[in-house]
Amino acid sequence: MALRRALHFVFKVGDRTKTATFYRDVLGMKILRHEEFDEGCKATCNGPYDGKWSKTMVGFGAEDDHFVAELTYNYGVGHYKLGNDFLGLTLQSSQAVSNAKKVGWPLKEVGEALYLVEAPGGYRFYLVDKEQPQTDPVQKVSLGVSDLQRSVHYWSSLLGMKVMEKNEEKKTVLLGFSETQCKLELQDIGGSVDHGTAYGRIAFSCPRVQLPEIEALMKKENHTILTPLVSLDTPGKATVEVVILADPDGHEICFVGDEAFRQLSVMDPNGSALLTKAIAEDKSNEWFAKNNREKASA
Repeated sequence: MALRRALHFVFKVGDRTKTATFYRDVLGMKILRHEEFDEGCKATCNGPYDGKWSKTMVGFGAEDDHFVAELTYNYGVGHYKLGNDFLGLTLQSSQAVSNAKKVGWPLKEVGEALYLVEAPGGYRFYLVDKEQPQTDPVQKVSLGVSDLQRSVHYWSSLLGMKVMEKNEEKKTVLLGFSETQCKLELQDIGGSVDHGTAYGRIAFSCPRVQLPEIEALMKKENHTILTPLVSLDTPGKATVEVVILADPDGHEICFVGDEAFRQLSVMDPNGSALLTKAIAEDKSNEWFAKNNREKASA
């Protein structure tokens, strides 16, 4: 399964201004592209909402060879309830640690050369205080599971990820499609997984020809298919095909055809300006404040 690769993790955000500050000024990521949509995604990329929303891709480099974050913003929704499903994203960057101290972003030392910071919304990021590598600094995404053995079977035997490392004491297993990619860490949390309303989605690409095969395998094994093979349009860009799955604990997984996705995900030099413009034109905060109301909580 070496042809499969880890792409991004989707975070729902309620405040784009603070979120942009965190990813740009604290983590040191770049705005790779920004897109606005007038109606909800056919594959629920923005969650179960059918109104206006935006998608912003941020990362340390091009999506061809970096694991990035997809930030989805639903106009009018200011808060999402966290669950215990997403346990954190780990990246290596002493510069990010320095940035956090410089701007006064709360930073907690949780291990040797390891710090915890929280993005707006409460999403956890672990910063390894070592020089940022020339390759992708993002090391792993950690998800909570209720039955580690069952989950490892699903992700390795069915989805083709390789078991890289096991830690019996911490009840974790590290998996990946290759040594050079961002890894997936599964941790047994000793109980049921609660996704709240902030639940995210992890995305991978594969050759387009594998999408029907993945869908057929999940049907055969009686596993959940949230969205059968569907085409997603982005105005002015390539149309991509995706299959959306859910693992035994309900973690959402997107597989997208790699060929079209590489065309869709080309970095847009105007991405940062487009995000800044969208934030400036979004008057929802002023409207809610003027009417003495709070934005909806999902």
